[in-house]
Amino acid sequence: MTEQTAAPTPASAPAEEQPAPEQELPVAEAEPVLAAEPVPTLTGLPVPAAEPLPASKPPRRVLRAVARWTAAVLVLGGLGTGTALGITSMERTDVPGLATATDGRWDYPELSLPALPAGSPRPFNDGNVAEVHHADLRKLLLPAPAGAAADKELTGGWVSTAQYLSVYQKGKRAELGQVLKDSALRHIAARGWTMPDGTSSRIYLLQFNSTAFAEAFRSEISENTSIGAQLIGSPSTDLDETWSGGGRVENTSSYVYAEDKPYGSEQVRHAYVLSGDTLALVIQSRKGKAGTERVPFHQTLILQNQLLG
Repeated sequence: MTEQTAAPTPASAPAEEQPAPEQELPVAEAEPVLAAEPVPTLTGLPVPAAEPLPASKPPRRVLRAVARWTAAVLVLGGLGTGTALGITSMERTDVPGLATATDGRWDYPELSLPALPAGSPRPFNDGNVAEVHHADLRKLLLPAPAGAAADKELTGGWVSTAQYLSVYQKGKRAELGQVLKDSALRHIAARGWTMPDGTSSRIYLLQFNSTAFAEAFRSEISENTSIGAQLIGSPSTDLDETWSGGGRVENTSSYVYAEDKPYGSEQVRHAYVLSGDTLALVIQSRKGKAGTERVPFHQTLILQNQLLG
């Protein structure tokens, strides 16, 4: 729109009040008056301009428009804040699109190493050349995960040699018992539990008088020796090629096995963990064609490694 200006006119005063012109004075020009522009409306159509109002009182239509837009911004802002607070207060698995599928791991309690007798070093400290576990062996047993039913015979305390040998096939128990006697076995601690899906877990910790005796016994019961002790329900096993947790814990060595197919009535997974003067046997089994899940077995094995290492 092009601006239009009115021609300036000299200021005038009533005739009777004008003094006689003795000297011509400069005549002040009146301020130019701009023609009023049409005021736009929300529909986009111009309307005639109204009488100018004082600057301190904006037009009511402007006030109403500002009020409406302010209310809209507040409503949208409130909705956005409410959504953000709602998402941050939800668990990740409750938010659509962000749910994480479980990988089968069990819910174990937070682990901590037991206290040592005064002045006793950890098994792999520089001052402990013999790599002896001075902590109470029962405190080094992995606790049961959430939802597990405790084994009434393996409660986390001491067990007899006969109880330990009962996991092996009958034809080998007498010979294994003699090997344990010759290996200066000190004592055995054990814990067991069963999960809701039927998976049974048993952990035995055998402590010997020295690291050499622990290693000798582990070697004696491996499959390539004259004894070649097999677990009950696991007539044929092979090394578990999927095991990849050996590098996660220092100072321990894991020998992991899985039963070959066909499983029969149940599948058995087991592993030996050698840690200084202590040897652990971890067993998991489950009846049925589904077999024993690999992930919780490896998880259990890694955590028991951490307690021993």
